Amino acid sequence: MAQNKPLKARDIMTAGTQCVGQHESLHDAARMMREMHVGAMPICGDDDRLMGMVTDRDIVIQCVAVGDDPARVECGSLGGELHWIDADASASDALHVMEENQVKRLPVIDVQNGHRLCGMISEANLAQNLTDKQIAEFASKVYAGAH
Repeated sequence: MAQNKPLKARDIMTAGTQCVGQHESLHDAARMMREMHVGAMPICGDDDRLMGMVTDRDIVIQCVAVGDDPARVECGSLGGELHWIDADASASDALHVMEENQVKRLPVIDVQNGHRLCGMISEANLAQNLTDKQIAEFASKVYAGAH
């Protein structure tokens, strides 16, 4: 019988994450989000490396609400501070990064394979893989400080 090893970020992530290109429009990103039933997309640069995240809320608040045309604004113009985790980091480290930075989605980077995006950790991934106590702590830390 295999011994219980601590879960890694790669063990709990959703693999096959698709990026929106930095030069694609926010309209393109919104359409991709709708088709994939997600609320956020990683933004990849021309070198195919992660450069940011765009959320449905970002599109509304930072573009539509200020009167800009989402079809004319590039995704690369959005995206603030970027948080990510190495695929080989522990799941508890991923949880800590999400709590500390109050993020609900965390890109997973395969540092050993060219520093490429390999997946995403979401609240659903946490709910499926962590203890009730860990999930409760996550919720209190991420949502208590949310504005």
